[in-house]
Amino acid sequence: MSKRIVIIGGGIAGLCAGVYAQACGYQVEVIEQHAEVGGLATSWKRGGYTFENCLQWLVGSRPGGELHALWQEVFDIDSLSFVNHDEFTRLEKANGETLRIYTDVDRLEAELLAKAPEDHEQILELTKAIRSCTGMALPDFDLPWPQLALAFLRLAPRLPMLQHWTGMSGDDYAQKFRHDLLRRFFSDGAMGRMSAIAILFTLAWQNDRNAGYALGGSRAIIDAIEARFRALGGQLRLRASVAEILTEGDTAVGVRLDDGRAVMADWVISAADGHATIHQLLKGRYRDRVLDEHYEQTPTFPSYLQVSLGVACALSDEPGLLSLLLEAPLQLDPQTLLDALSIRIFNFDPSFAPPGQTAITCLLPTHNHAYWIDLRRDDPERYAAEKQRVAQAVLAILERRLPEIIGHVEVTDVATPASVVRFTGNWKGSMEGWIMTPSNVLAPLHQQLPGLKRFLMAGQWVRPGGGLPSGLMTGRAAVQAICREDGMAFRPPGIAVGPDGAMAGSRGA
Repeated sequence: MSKRIVIIGGGIAGLCAGVYAQACGYQVEVIEQHAEVGGLATSWKRGGYTFENCLQWLVGSRPGGELHALWQEVFDIDSLSFVNHDEFTRLEKANGETLRIYTDVDRLEAELLAKAPEDHEQILELTKAIRSCTGMALPDFDLPWPQLALAFLRLAPRLPMLQHWTGMSGDDYAQKFRHDLLRRFFSDGAMGRMSAIAILFTLAWQNDRNAGYALGGSRAIIDAIEARFRALGGQLRLRASVAEILTEGDTAVGVRLDDGRAVMADWVISAADGHATIHQLLKGRYRDRVLDEHYEQTPTFPSYLQVSLGVACALSDEPGLLSLLLEAPLQLDPQTLLDALSIRIFNFDPSFAPPGQTAITCLLPTHNHAYWIDLRRDDPERYAAEKQRVAQAVLAILERRLPEIIGHVEVTDVATPASVVRFTGNWKGSMEGWIMTPSNVLAPLHQQLPGLKRFLMAGQWVRPGGGLPSGLMTGRAAVQAICREDGMAFRPPGIAVGPDGAMAGSRGA
């Protein structure tokens, strides 16, 4: 009989791990607390409009591009339609001054040189680095050491450039520019704390047309991976919460659900929140000083409020992503003042609104997640009033920039950090787990916990940087590790197996 694996959490990491494990001959059950899978990778409908929570771009959208083959292992990525934007984002001041960050490096270079001639030398260094990284295959840190060493050897001519960018933050890099909007692009929000290498590769993937937006948003991706998992024979247990990971002799043997039922397994993978897994599901028994210091000291992506609007206007001439620099700061909560507003205008996805209408979302970051959680619990009326206040403030800003929406707002929806925690359980309501900083780019957490056998973790809490690719890669790596331990062949879905048992086209098996 095949061995059983139970996976906690039906987000992107849990689903990808489930697909790989089923393909390798395991019997897998994914346990998800909600009525549908996806976690943060989701969207919802309100009054005929769809509001997206996750997807801005997907690295691997282009056939032959970085990560494309890995996505093809877990779902038919080529069945999706992708939009490659001309503008990555557009920064605007209240006085009308603008800066377009084009996805095409030649257009970007021309725009920056025209708007910021005083930064001529630094702009040329930036665009040279983007061209150098375009199409570059990054090493997979989960490869066995000999293969990883060979991958780094191939990168040897570019290592000095990569080290230069890896070792500075967005804030550090922003100081090299004199033009105000260029400095703001590299330093605003979480981007300022990120390693500049993450920003550089984002621009390189955009230039390579390998980071497109999938029409239908994150649900189009999640639904396809769920379908592949079910087709392989995987089981989903929805509306079920795990209360405890069961262990015997420091070996994971299954999970106990909130209703008291036990689900036994030969392996347990937690693709749920990392902090909750360690401190609640395992009662803090399997940790060490390194792990504790990581959770105490490593910065996380902020939580957020999301104000979503459905407007009876096409807005077809507007960019997909707009960053408005505010004349007066927006008071989000008692500890959070915002001086910029990030606006996504979904005029490029016809599935999100009826013809001639548009879905708009505004993401408002905050690290004051506790305020919103406590307010919802202790004073629901004030919580509702605060949501309304923020929505009205955002609408006033939008109406100044987009006067055509005045009187045409049909739907308003507000999600808060309390919503994030309630629906995903993410520690601190974080949007993407650990920020990729200069100090942790090459230092992902181990997927094993100290002292616990037959247990692995996957998802954004073991690999900094967040995003959908972290779920894919950590889910894949977890199943590879299980196969090695069990002496089984790692066979990704769709990989042809010859008569001699050799796998054609496998990577890192």
